[in-house]
Amino acid sequence: MTLPETETITLNRDGSTLSVTLNRPQSRNAMSLTMVDELMAVFDWVEANPDVRAVVLRGAGGHFCAGGDIKDMAGARQQAAAGDDQAFFTLNRRFGAMVSRAERLPAVLVCMLEGAVLGGGFGLACVSDVALAAGDARFGLPETGLGVIPAQIAPFVVRRIGLTQARRLALTGGRFDGHGAQALGVVHEVADSTEELEQRLRQVLEQIRRCAPHANRVTKQLVLSVDEQPLDAVLDQAARDFADAVTSEEGQEGTLAFVQKRAPDWT
Repeated sequence: MTLPETETITLNRDGSTLSVTLNRPQSRNAMSLTMVDELMAVFDWVEANPDVRAVVLRGAGGHFCAGGDIKDMAGARQQAAAGDDQAFFTLNRRFGAMVSRAERLPAVLVCMLEGAVLGGGFGLACVSDVALAAGDARFGLPETGLGVIPAQIAPFVVRRIGLTQARRLALTGGRFDGHGAQALGVVHEVADSTEELEQRLRQVLEQIRRCAPHANRVTKQLVLSVDEQPLDAVLDQAARDFADAVTSEEGQEGTLAFVQKRAPDWT
């Protein structure tokens, strides 16, 4: 299945890994509506291709993402002036739909966080399964300092780092580096050189390759359901999924490989 055609992001597939690079370096990869739509198309493609086991999301030119594109805001303002009272709602809500879709991507989402990780970029970091950051990356929620609010990303930030810290960051607009992001729980690992950061990525991708593809997808659904359903319902579904996994080809291969002291075939 052919990869989607894109203008604002670049795509590179290497076996079971799809690298997605936000490619608007002149604006520090600010998130335009075109970029949002292209990411949604890529996520649709990943959903339809279960052999893609990891998606690596990063930015070109030394920055991850500096937030929303001010040009789209200006365009929405013109639409509103022309009588479209839903212009700002539609623009903002589309971004939230993309972040929510990124969180539920069936493949493992790995974010490589360098340079600016602000606003919407911060939101994307908060829905990653694995977040790797440069020590000198700059994180923050600058929205209130601009007279707006972190509307679509606030719920994801709260879930990532907790209410108390989310309130502090959103209501002060404070900035912090990759080490601060790790202390808050936004990121999992920090590297102080490009070489070390790339090495950490290689290690993570190798770990993902050791995991059974379908088991990983079902496990991701399970952990995301914990806060959305009553505990008994979660445990009932988990038991059904476990029974299916044990009797699946993956389950049988994993058990046999363990007994035979060899790597399973999905590695």
